[in-house]
Amino acid sequence: MNVSAHLLTQIIKINYSARVFTKRTFVHSINSKHKEERFMSSQMQYQPQWVREDFVDFVAEKINPVWAWKKVKASIIKIRSLSTDFYQIQLRPNRNFKHQQFKAGQSVLVTVEIAGVRQQRNYSVVKFLSNGDIILGVKQQGLVSKAITQADLGSIVELSQPQGDFTLQADLSPLLLLASGSGITAIYSLLQQAIQKGHQIDLIYFSRDGAFHVELEQLAQQHTALKYHHINTATQKQHLDLALLEQLIPDFTQRQTYACGASTMMQSLNQIYKQHGLQHQLHQEYFKITVDENLAVQPVTFLRSQQEFEAQSNLLESAEKAGLRPTHGCRMGICNTCTCTKVSGSTRNVLTGEIDHGSNTQIKLCISQAISPVTINL
Repeated sequence: MNVSAHLLTQIIKINYSARVFTKRTFVHSINSKHKEERFMSSQMQYQPQWVREDFVDFVAEKINPVWAWKKVKASIIKIRSLSTDFYQIQLRPNRNFKHQQFKAGQSVLVTVEIAGVRQQRNYSVVKFLSNGDIILGVKQQGLVSKAITQADLGSIVELSQPQGDFTLQADLSPLLLLASGSGITAIYSLLQQAIQKGHQIDLIYFSRDGAFHVELEQLAQQHTALKYHHINTATQKQHLDLALLEQLIPDFTQRQTYACGASTMMQSLNQIYKQHGLQHQLHQEYFKITVDENLAVQPVTFLRSQQEFEAQSNLLESAEKAGLRPTHGCRMGICNTCTCTKVSGSTRNVLTGEIDHGSNTQIKLCISQAISPVTINL
């Protein structure tokens, strides 16, 4: 055992001994008539808590900044620029990270402290390295993204366990993968697994900065089962439509389709698949939440906390603007942390456009927009 680990062990033992001593002192101070009986009862029932988790973490991080009892912490090992505002971040998690639970296409919630406030953002895991490091693709477009892309090497961030259900199905049917912008990070992860499993794959990638383009070209050259269709939107004014799909992928209606990208591409894709009755073949992930700013402001009531506010953007942002602090995580509809019960009223899912008029239904605050007065059990 090294010196640091030995020191931590001794601190925990001291804390445990102090608790045992305190308990026995209490036992010897009781009425002598029941002294032995209560002492024996105490010994059988008392199960000491050695130490609180936050105490262990406080001590551990003084020895090694990534040490923690249960939390997943990671150090920033490498930052590589893919374009002017797109970066690849290599992280080395501690032993609490459950690598074996990861499925291609999933993401992690990254937490950093900015100006004394814990900020969080969800990022897709692009790949795992053989030494246990993970690679994230990060586009500079928010507080957390700027913080981690500009951080010093060795800086510490906190991670969630792998999360999300944007994963490949078990069969080996031909695949159509679509990505635009930073949506390529989730698709790239799926692509690697699909190649390993032996799928026939077509990938359509809309990009103006060329991030991952060289790597994708190399994969297409190495694997004949992969056909790569790159559309440089900086030079081509081509958008996703039915004509393009039929031109590039004549049999797209026979394929399982996975897509992640900008709202314009996702809206076009959803419209095409709805018209063809193919919604069951479409699997999608969104990286940017958009709301309908033309909708009227609606009153919202948090029932248990007896708080009222007006909402125009998604319910989470609206509550925060009103000074409230609902529990949340990814802010993208993935982690389910902000899921709660809508008691009454109507909401719109800003990702799918689905309207929910029901009572006592589960909604996610971060992707729900009120379209009528709404009451929520919070």
